[in-house]
Amino acid sequence: MSATVAALAGFLAALEPALAAALPGADCHPRLRAAMAHGLLGGGKRLRAQLVAAGMRLGRYDETVALRAGCAVEMLHAYSLVHDDLPAMDDDDLRRGQPTCHRVHGEALAILAGDALQAEAFAQLTAAVAAAGLPRADALAAIADFAAAAGAENLVGGQAGDLEPPPELAPLAQVRWIHTRKTAALIRCSLVLGGRLGGLDAAALAPLAEAGLELGLAFQAVDDLLDEEASREELGKTPGKDRAQGKRTLTAVIGAAAARREGEARLERALALLPATEAAAPLRALARRLVERRS
Repeated sequence: MSATVAALAGFLAALEPALAAALPGADCHPRLRAAMAHGLLGGGKRLRAQLVAAGMRLGRYDETVALRAGCAVEMLHAYSLVHDDLPAMDDDDLRRGQPTCHRVHGEALAILAGDALQAEAFAQLTAAVAAAGLPRADALAAIADFAAAAGAENLVGGQAGDLEPPPELAPLAQVRWIHTRKTAALIRCSLVLGGRLGGLDAAALAPLAEAGLELGLAFQAVDDLLDEEASREELGKTPGKDRAQGKRTLTAVIGAAAARREGEARLERALALLPATEAAAPLRALARRLVERRS
């Protein structure tokens, strides 16, 4: 195993037990906790947590802090997926090769599990910020950025746009509007959060934010391609569902070949924004993996 891969492999090995430990304890309603665990612990790429750790390695790396922050972004992402799968949203039966949360625990508990995961995400974030000993202004900036990425102008707004694209925009502009908010905002936030927890200053965080947006849009371009080309076994969910539901996707609007070129071009722009240093090698390798993946 190369040093670049090993740098994140150790973090990933520690992340799964950290996520399990971050779930509420005995005072939580047992069925609610089970539904939260179903949404959070079902596997996945843990891309956002890895971006936190890789971004933090550009400065001062502390694994305890990285794990807390990694739990925060993965809890927020898990909440969004639990709600995204609901019958009122995408109505999906599979997620990561397993029945979706509402199929196992019912719609009501799935909604509550998503709500609880979002709240717990902020608890983990504040613990990470406190453990990092950030100055007050930087700590508040980290929390505010996380809230903005999660809120009405980004993640939640992007999901609203996925259900009902802004009618004043042309189809390609609609796709970019949705992808920037629903996918890229949290990917950008995860990378910037890692850099901020690592002590990077504003001048160093600015290109990380730009790179994070490019990576988020590249990731979603590949996601749209895989929805058209990958098998159910590779995806862990039903392929072709977006097109069947008539949703705006990059492949539907510009075609598979152009979507593939766009993903590759955005990856190259992101790599150009990232430092060409030994400390950045895990981040650069992770960026390539997220665009070259088959699931």
